[in-house]
Amino acid sequence: MTRERYRELVREIARHDYLYYVLDAPELTDREYDRLYDELTAIERAHPEWIDPASPTQRVPGAVRAGLRPVPHVHPMLSLDKATTEAEVLDFDRRVRELLPEGLPVVYAVEPKIDGVSVELTYRDGRLVLASTRGGGDVGEDVTENLRTVRALPLSIEHRGELVLRGEVYIHSADLAAVNEARRAEGEPEFANPRNAAAGSLRLLDPAATARRPLRLAIWEVLLGDGRPPTHVEALEWIAGFHLPRQRTLHRCATIAEAWARLREIGERRSELPYEIDGAVVKVDRYDLRERLGRTARAPRWALAYKFAAERATTRLLEIRVQVGRTGVLTPVATLEPVRLAGTTVSQASLHNEDLIREKDIRAGDRVVVEKAGDIIPQVVEVLHEERAGDVPPFVMPDRCPACDAPAVREPGEAARRCTNPACPAQRRAAILHYAARAAMDIDHLGPALVDQLVDRGWVREPADLYRLRAQDVALLDRMGERSAQNVIDAIAASRTGRSFDRLIHALGIPHVGATVARTIAGVYPDARALLDAAPDTVAARLAEEHAIGPKIAESVRAYLARPDTRAVLEHLLEAGVTTRPAAAEPAAATGPLAGRAFCVTGTLSLPRERVHELLRAAGAAIHESVKKGTTDLVAGENVGRTKIEKARKLGVRILDETDLWKLVPRP
Repeated sequence: MTRERYRELVREIARHDYLYYVLDAPELTDREYDRLYDELTAIERAHPEWIDPASPTQRVPGAVRAGLRPVPHVHPMLSLDKATTEAEVLDFDRRVRELLPEGLPVVYAVEPKIDGVSVELTYRDGRLVLASTRGGGDVGEDVTENLRTVRALPLSIEHRGELVLRGEVYIHSADLAAVNEARRAEGEPEFANPRNAAAGSLRLLDPAATARRPLRLAIWEVLLGDGRPPTHVEALEWIAGFHLPRQRTLHRCATIAEAWARLREIGERRSELPYEIDGAVVKVDRYDLRERLGRTARAPRWALAYKFAAERATTRLLEIRVQVGRTGVLTPVATLEPVRLAGTTVSQASLHNEDLIREKDIRAGDRVVVEKAGDIIPQVVEVLHEERAGDVPPFVMPDRCPACDAPAVREPGEAARRCTNPACPAQRRAAILHYAARAAMDIDHLGPALVDQLVDRGWVREPADLYRLRAQDVALLDRMGERSAQNVIDAIAASRTGRSFDRLIHALGIPHVGATVARTIAGVYPDARALLDAAPDTVAARLAEEHAIGPKIAESVRAYLARPDTRAVLEHLLEAGVTTRPAAAEPAAATGPLAGRAFCVTGTLSLPRERVHELLRAAGAAIHESVKKGTTDLVAGENVGRTKIEKARKLGVRILDETDLWKLVPRP
């Protein structure tokens, strides 16, 4: 316990508050954040002379995001003190009673803590006049127009005077799954959890776009109101009479023992709820007692959030299947006996690569422990080897492609095994979906089901074939009609012109060429014709001079341009009339805090890799697509192959995990 550690905690928690409250992008779980905060408060109790006025304990955290009109709150929207044990809940009751007259009965209200975005609503003379986000606590952001699109929220009510409410905007688990399925089909990144989905939807600049998201609202506090009853439970029942959506799971408890029982009950039954929760809240029920109890700089003294542990489930791994991606990579996927986890039914999980399976000794028939990474992505976190029945053979990655039976090979130094057949139908499907993705050529309405039919019928073998489709033919496919077919054709036509050249390069799916490298290539060659007219060896030599491109990537581009079949893909696109505009010049960021450092990012992270690249570039860092001479830092997510780690160590490259990364750059 040193003063330097105290100062480090002040800085670190302040940064986490900014990520959580301002950017809606927390890097820590709530439990990890709470551990840091508890350590800080313990130091301040032991050394009050060290307390910094900038400490998170001394003010309400957060700040207002630029781009939305700031709105001051009637009263600060504070955080809640947290508990994870029965002893801490009982200690909360003790503190409450110490601040009230001796012998005064205290009734509590207990309710789930919905995982969403907190908002404040104001009605004047029965009309909704203002809705704002939490923002920094004292000042939020005006999202009135977007909240008006939430169907459950009445725009007018039978109430005179002013009524100020607080609630949670959230998304049901089933609705989130549907939204993410649609985003996958459109090539967009999935929302990591319901809170991010709700925050992103609420802050869209176009209210019409917000209206298309399945947002819901539950009011959990009546802050002010003419005629408001004297207790919390009665007040929520009162506003229900105005047809306002209120928190429906609500328990009035005469003792703290009863409140603790309700907290446990909510935790035990959380999987039965249609929405996700990350805890439950216990509050003093009477408003007059709340006034007497008051608040600290950070939290009210009359409420406590009880936080649940991360939810896990045990199930059986039925089989290990192998899927084929657009670059021919074979990815093992676990088919699970369906199990309810964090509000959704989980039936499969990615196993990433054969090395991971070997290291964890995962076999078909095993009992496994599954956890949702970021509360949305299923991961096999443990194998219960002691429950393995019989002599089950280890999983062996196939040496032939399961889609086309072509040889599947693993090159030295690679973690992945690849199908060697460029005409593989599974690769074709994935390649077309990649071409149409939002980060590539951005073609709406071209989802997996439609692409499957187009490839199966032989109508689309390569991206250029998309531009020869006719609406009357597409209308004959399953789940298509004349209007839907025309929407598809219009979206394809819109991608024929006006996309930047770097998007087209990225859309080609050249191995090791993501959006970052594509921008670099587009900075050297202005269009597809210039790239095709240059000799492949010349292209490789020229690209190797670029700081962000190493020999491996340069060779991948050379091979793509040298092979007649892959080169023809780009030629055919030009013949189909695809034209591009020059890529926007990438701004230099040499003055950022990471100027002079070069990062390679690998493995599975909680954000898409390209988004991490953007954040690093904005902080002044250079991006390397592979570990090479000049790389200073390797950000290693989950399931990283040993080869890349060993190469980084050999070159003296710093190896960071995701927690280390977010200490360097703010996460959006």
